[in-house]
Amino acid sequence: MAMTRAARPLPALFADVLLCLALCLGMLGTAHAAIPKELILQLATGDSDEKIAAMGQIASSGDPAALPLLQAMADGRLQVLEEKQQVLLYNDAGEVTDAVTGAKLDPVPEGAEDITVNNRLRSALDGAMAALQLTAADTAVRLDAARNIKSSATPEMLPLIEKALQSEKDAAIRRLLLTTQASLQLSSDNVSTRLAAVKALAASGDSETKQLLLALLEKEGDTFKEPEAAVRAEAQKSIDDIDARLQMGEYAGMAFTGISLGSILLLAALGLAITYGLMGVINMAHGELIMIGAYATYLTQNLVRAYAPGLFEIYPLLAVPVSFMVAALVGVAMERLVIRHLYGRPLETLLATWGISLMLIQLVRSLFGAQNVPLENPAWLSGGVQVMSNLILPYNRIAIIVFAGLVVAGMALILTRTRLGLFVRAVTQNRNMASCVGVATPRVDTVAFGLGSGIAGLAGCALSQVGNVGPDLGQSYIIDSFMVVVLGGVGQLIGTVYAALGLGIINKLFEAQAGAVLAKIAVLVIIIVFIQKRPQGLFAVRGRFVEQ
Repeated sequence: MAMTRAARPLPALFADVLLCLALCLGMLGTAHAAIPKELILQLATGDSDEKIAAMGQIASSGDPAALPLLQAMADGRLQVLEEKQQVLLYNDAGEVTDAVTGAKLDPVPEGAEDITVNNRLRSALDGAMAALQLTAADTAVRLDAARNIKSSATPEMLPLIEKALQSEKDAAIRRLLLTTQASLQLSSDNVSTRLAAVKALAASGDSETKQLLLALLEKEGDTFKEPEAAVRAEAQKSIDDIDARLQMGEYAGMAFTGISLGSILLLAALGLAITYGLMGVINMAHGELIMIGAYATYLTQNLVRAYAPGLFEIYPLLAVPVSFMVAALVGVAMERLVIRHLYGRPLETLLATWGISLMLIQLVRSLFGAQNVPLENPAWLSGGVQVMSNLILPYNRIAIIVFAGLVVAGMALILTRTRLGLFVRAVTQNRNMASCVGVATPRVDTVAFGLGSGIAGLAGCALSQVGNVGPDLGQSYIIDSFMVVVLGGVGQLIGTVYAALGLGIINKLFEAQAGAVLAKIAVLVIIIVFIQKRPQGLFAVRGRFVEQ
């Protein structure tokens, strides 16, 4: 026979329901009281050290009410009635509750005083709130929390950090948490714990971590701050490891800044490599063509912001063809109206283009004013990527390096794979013979000069994202551009690339040792000595200026 569950009497069911409701209400009522009253009072009425200790204990509790409580203190929404031993919490709507019981206070007790939060307490509050966010679902939130807690963690937060490490999968966050954990364990009473912490900190490349280890080697009177010799020896070894890592970061940073400067010099000199290197024209207005490209970028930014704000993030890409075309048109006009009549007369060409450069500078000053104009980087060109603790690679510098590589590749394709490039090379090698076989040399001169001027405009577009844009922008690069072209070998594109990158790296290496001014002088002396020994530059080529 099948067994059936006996029906319970109705009064018994009601009793069970009432018991469950009572338990639920009891749990809700104690949710606010999970943080001990003594800790909340210590947070509100203690001195700075006591408040910081209370913050650490509250954060380490992991209670859901801890973050709102600490946030209220940081926002100035916490008050205290010392005579009644009562802490008042104001919410965003202006309602007041008892911070201990969670009971709503109406009317609000009188005589409550604000809790003063100084800079030291605010730093500790940030660390405590960050510790509570180590278990957030969003990786970005946890990463920010790990960064914030690193400089403001207290020993009371160790359990919370250890708990976060057990579940954390992200390598960057784990590395930060392990460093923070080891830093806190340096003050442990256990020798083996301190020794393990020192060994763990050796993997860091942070100068702040180095300072923590150096503190262990300090003396207080005749005794070391760290009494154990084994711990001190391991600390010195860890300091050496960190120094090596920091030195590596400095060298990598110098190499990157050198390549970045070299890319800027390369962009500035590429156009001159055509107008001077291939055509033999000493164009002193080349720097002003760079300036025109930068101002074309400025105008593009303003037009996009005014008429298509949704495209602002890509305005540098829109400015690339604009700056090229504007600078190229100015260059074509210069060649047609002035330079064409001065071929074969280098001194007169130099003086004429110098006069044109002065005219262009004054024109820009009249149109835009003598002050620098404001350009704003889009979000994808702002900030940088942190490779090491002391090495951050800015996105705009990375973009310029990539852009310079693309421009060089484009020029190489034009000169070696197109009909125009064939004509330019033919006119460069033997102008008369090229004319005899049907090459329209005047037209080639115009197009080549326009191409070189357009590339100068591209340099201005790139430079607008890393420096100031003003009427004197081009003056900063004209001399360096000529040095790059002459050092690389007149008429040689590959020589221009090597010379620009080499000068950029050498200049930054000398700057680190002797300063910017002496580095500039040293580079100039090196170039003079090199040209004396090898007048043709790194790579030699025959051109129209060579006797045929």
